[in-house]
Amino acid sequence: MADVTSQVSASLRALTREFDIIAHNLANVSTSGYKRRCSSFSSMLDDQQNAAASALDFSQGNLVETGRTLDVALYGKGFFVIETPDGPLYTRHGVFRANQNGQIVDSEGRAVAGAFGPLAVPAGIDVSQITVGQTGQINAGGGSIGQFRIVDFAGKEDQLEAAGFCCYRAPQDVPPKDVEEVVVKQGYQEASNVQIIDEVVSMIMVSRMYESNMKLVNTKKDATNSVMGVAMG
Repeated sequence: MADVTSQVSASLRALTREFDIIAHNLANVSTSGYKRRCSSFSSMLDDQQNAAASALDFSQGNLVETGRTLDVALYGKGFFVIETPDGPLYTRHGVFRANQNGQIVDSEGRAVAGAFGPLAVPAGIDVSQITVGQTGQINAGGGSIGQFRIVDFAGKEDQLEAAGFCCYRAPQDVPPKDVEEVVVKQGYQEASNVQIIDEVVSMIMVSRMYESNMKLVNTKKDATNSVMGVAMG
């Protein structure tokens, strides 16, 4: 009895985790550059630990035209690099702006890394004058102001760790590598790769599995109460 109860409890915890992952995906269906977290639930019959392992799905999202000068999307594998005091972060959320010093920053005000140094719009140049080429080259006022640094992880994206705001952190033993094949699209945002229908179907399945496990718990509880009632006469 105790073993069964333990297994069911583990199953319920895993299903709750799975439900939370799906709900988080759905909450970010409209977040530019968001990469869905997929999970695999091991049923009680296959794995007594009932672990709900999750991984990030870095598949390409659709490109949506915005016309905004510093909206830049990546088509193909790669990440923009964001500079932070705690080390670089990597993102597909290419929604940038120029701060009061002209520096190109992300939505959190953190510097966007250039391939050859800081990226800054010269004084007297309006942001609307910026053009970004398909290789990430940035021009303003008729001259080059740098190039976005774009990196990849040679097939080891699955080792990246979520760091909030659609950013990821790489372990020390997974160094980034500069990429050349990715295409940079100015005036576009990469949409979330969450598929609403798939997530809703998964949520329904998880909910039903949770209900089934709860029924099993209640059945065991009723059986135990019956046995106790007989024993106590």
